[in-house]
Amino acid sequence: MVTLYIAILLATGLGISKICQRLRLPSVSGYIFAGLLLGPAGLGLVTGAQIGQDLDHFTQIALMLIAFGIGEHIEIKKLSKYARSLAWISFCEAAGAFTVVSSVLFLTMQSTGYEVIGWTFKDYLVLALLLGSIGIATAPAATLLVIRELKAKGPLTSTLMAIVAIDDGLAIMIFGLVVSIAHQVLGHAGAPLYITVGSSLLEIFGSLLLGICTAGLFLLFLHRLKGDGELMTAGLATLLLCGEVAYSFHLSPLLAGMAAGFTLVNKEEKDVRIFRALNSFEPPIYVLFFTLAGTHLEFEALQAAGLFGLIYFLSSISGKMAGIQVGGFIGKAPATVRKYLGFAMLPQAGVAIGLIFLLSSDHLLSPYEQVITPIVLAGVFISELIGPIAARFAITRAGEIGSEPVSTAPFSLIFHDDDKTEDLFCPLERTFRIVPWDWLNLSIPHTPHGHVIFHTVDPRTARGLARIATILASWYQALPMAVRMLPRDNKIPDHLFHDEYKEVHSMGYSLATELVTCPDITTGIVSAAECNNARAMVLAYPLGDTIAGFRTILSTVSAGVSCPVTVVRFWGEFHTERILIPITDIDELAGMVEIISALNAIGEHKLHILYLLPSTDSSKEVDKQEQQLQDWMKDKARHLTARVEPVITHSRLDEINRAARDTDIIIMHGKKAGGMEKFLFGSLVDSVSVKVQKTLIVIYNTGNP
Repeated sequence: MVTLYIAILLATGLGISKICQRLRLPSVSGYIFAGLLLGPAGLGLVTGAQIGQDLDHFTQIALMLIAFGIGEHIEIKKLSKYARSLAWISFCEAAGAFTVVSSVLFLTMQSTGYEVIGWTFKDYLVLALLLGSIGIATAPAATLLVIRELKAKGPLTSTLMAIVAIDDGLAIMIFGLVVSIAHQVLGHAGAPLYITVGSSLLEIFGSLLLGICTAGLFLLFLHRLKGDGELMTAGLATLLLCGEVAYSFHLSPLLAGMAAGFTLVNKEEKDVRIFRALNSFEPPIYVLFFTLAGTHLEFEALQAAGLFGLIYFLSSISGKMAGIQVGGFIGKAPATVRKYLGFAMLPQAGVAIGLIFLLSSDHLLSPYEQVITPIVLAGVFISELIGPIAARFAITRAGEIGSEPVSTAPFSLIFHDDDKTEDLFCPLERTFRIVPWDWLNLSIPHTPHGHVIFHTVDPRTARGLARIATILASWYQALPMAVRMLPRDNKIPDHLFHDEYKEVHSMGYSLATELVTCPDITTGIVSAAECNNARAMVLAYPLGDTIAGFRTILSTVSAGVSCPVTVVRFWGEFHTERILIPITDIDELAGMVEIISALNAIGEHKLHILYLLPSTDSSKEVDKQEQQLQDWMKDKARHLTARVEPVITHSRLDEINRAARDTDIIIMHGKKAGGMEKFLFGSLVDSVSVKVQKTLIVIYNTGNP
C-alpha cells in the first residue's frame, strides 16, 4: 500500500503544482495544497495512521538535500561585501522575533484573562519566553525551492540564504538559553546556566564540525568519479551518513548539511558538480516532502490555538520584519534587502517543530508543551500556506528572477574518452628538461637597479630558475643574483654556480652570486633580499611528491621580504611561448602583469586569460564579465594582447586542466591563506601544482604569502 500512497502523493502534488504555475504561484504551494487535499483536513486519503513511519526516510533525505543546497548559496566571496549588514540583520531579526512574540503573547494572555488551572505569573512568563525562542526559527525548505524555481540571484537572494542558515543556529542557541532561564525562574535549576548554554553551543559547533568533515569526505572522492550517476550515488550516500551521525549524537542535521555545502562551495577549487548531480535526484523527493508536510496540516490545530495561533504567527513575522529594518539600516544593507527580505522569511516548520519535541522530553517543561504545540502548529499551518507565495513576491519585486545558466562546458566530467583521469593523481616528475635559449640576447642595463634574487635548493631546477630570474631582471633593469645557503665552516664546492652561470650567459646577461652562511634557510633568503635591493624573488617547488615543508618556507619568506615572490613548479619540457592565465577575479591580474609583461617582452607570446565564473551565472553575466575584462586590459595592460575566455564552470580544477592541454606554462596569482582558513577552503594554486601537468608560475605580492 505504501507504493500506492507514494504514487498518489507524487501525481497529485505534480498536478496541483501545474495549476499553481498557471496561476503564477510557486510549485511548492501546489505540493502543500495537494497534501492538504489528501490529508485529514481534506479527503482523508492519506493519513498518518495509514502510512505510519514508512515515509519518514523520504523526509530525512529531503532535509539533508535542502540543507546541503542552502550551503551552496552561502558563498563568502559574494557575501563579503554584505558582511556588516548580514551580522546586524541576523542579530536584530532574531532579537526582534523573540522580543515581539514573547511580549505580545504575554500581554495578550494577561489582557484576555487566559487561564490554565494552577498556573501563576511565572508560568505565563515562561510560556511567553519559550514561544518567543521558537518564533525565531525559519523553515529553509520552501524558500530554497522557490529560489531554485525562479533561478533567483542577487543581493536579496544571497542575503536570504545566509540569514536562513544563521537563523536556525541562533534559534537553537537562544532556545537552550531560555530553557535554562525557565528552570531558574521556576525554581528548578537542575543544571547551572552556563552548562545549559554551553550544551547549546556545543551542539552548534559539533554540527558545524560534522559538516566540515563531510565536505572533506566529498573531496576524497570527487575527482575520482566519472559521470553524474557515480557522483549522485556517492554524494547521496555521504549526505545520508552525515544525517545519521547527526541524529546519533543529538546534533542538528540541518546545520551539518549547510556546513558541508558551505565548505565545498567556498573551496578555492570550487567544484560544484556534486550539487548539480544531486539536483537531478531532488524533484520527486521534494514533491513527497512537501506533499507529506501538507497532509500533517490540520484545521483542528488551528481551532485549538484560536486567537493565540494567529497572534503567534503575526507577531513572529512583525518582529522579524522590524528587526530586518533596524539591522538593515544599521548595517547599510541594499534597499531591496530591507524592503523585501521579511516577506521571504515567512515559512516556519522543521526546526520549530523539533524544538517542541525537545520540550516534551523535559519533564519540568512538558506541561507547557501541551499549550505551545497547537499555537506553533497553527503558525506553521498559516506560514506554510502563504510563505512560498510571499517569498515569490519578494524575489520578483526585487528583480532577482534569473535565467537558465548556460555552461560552456559539458555537464559531466570534462575529460574526453581517451583521457586518463588517473594521470591527475600521479606524483610529480622528479626531473624536467629546459630547452636551449633561442630568443634574442637580452640587453644588460648600464646602471642596474637592484637584483632579482633566486635561490636554488635542488640543482635540477637551477637553470630554469636562472632563466626566469634573468627575464624578470631584464624587465626591471636589474641583475639576476643566485643565492645559496652554506652551513658554517663548510668548504665551498667547486663550480657551485656552474649551471646558473651557463644559463644566464647563454641569454647574453651577467650573473651576480652570493653565499649566505646561515643555519636557517628562510632567514638567509630574507637577509639576502634585504641586503641586495631585491626587486623580485624567484623560488622553486621541490621536484618531489610533497611540498608541505616548502609551503612553510614560502609563507615565511613572502611575509619577510618587501618584493613580489615568484614560485615555479617545473614540469616536463620548459617552454614559455603559450601562457595560460586562470583567474577567478579581475583584480588577480594586477599582481601578475609584471611577470606576464616580462615574458612577453622577450618575444611575442600567446596569452590566454581563462576567467572562471560561477556555475550559476547566466549568459548575460558572461558577456558582462568579458566586457569588464576587456576594459581592464585596455586600461591597465594595453601593451599585452591576449585571448580572453570567460567560462562558466562546475569544476575549476577540471577547467584549468582542459585549457592547459594547449599551453606551455600556467601563471596564477597566489593568495594569502593559512591556518584554519586554508584548512577549510583549500588552495586552488596548490591543487593545480599537484594535479595539472604543466609548468606553473605563481606570483605572491608583497606580504601576501
